[in-house]
Amino acid sequence: MANSVMLDWQGPDWPLGNIVVVTPGTPVRITSLVDPNNYNAPETALQPSTGSNIQTGGQQEYTALAQQIMFQAVKAGASHGLQDNAGNIYIVRYGSRTVGSGNRDDLGVIVCALKPGQTFFLASAPRNRDTFSPYRYYIDADNSNDGCQVTLIIQ
Repeated sequence: MANSVMLDWQGPDWPLGNIVVVTPGTPVRITSLVDPNNYNAPETALQPSTGSNIQTGGQQEYTALAQQIMFQAVKAGASHGLQDNAGNIYIVRYGSRTVGSGNRDDLGVIVCALKPGQTFFLASAPRNRDTFSPYRYYIDADNSNDGCQVTLIIQ
């Protein structure tokens, strides 16, 4: 199944697609489908803007922030729909300040471990100013080609 790429960073909801881990132990950033070159990541220096297309490098004035991030431990089905993964999915927080492997074997970075088919909301209190940058979160898996359906809820 194909992933549509939705560039709706203003929300209120923003499906990031089904993030697939090709190689277990090598985390995949949850924004990998909507911003594969990390043009709008907070750690990326701003370049002169040529527009507002998130895919072509026309960076926004600020990166997307979410009040909630929904993670569903499912992958694309054989013909249509979604199916449970073969093994666990790991939500990890990873970045330039991480000391260690930053993957599923590094207990210091795991935010949540999801069993096949399980759903997890990373959320702050409603109307709270606490927000999450999707660029800090990655997915890792026990098995190759397992995935995670990810949706941002923008405040």
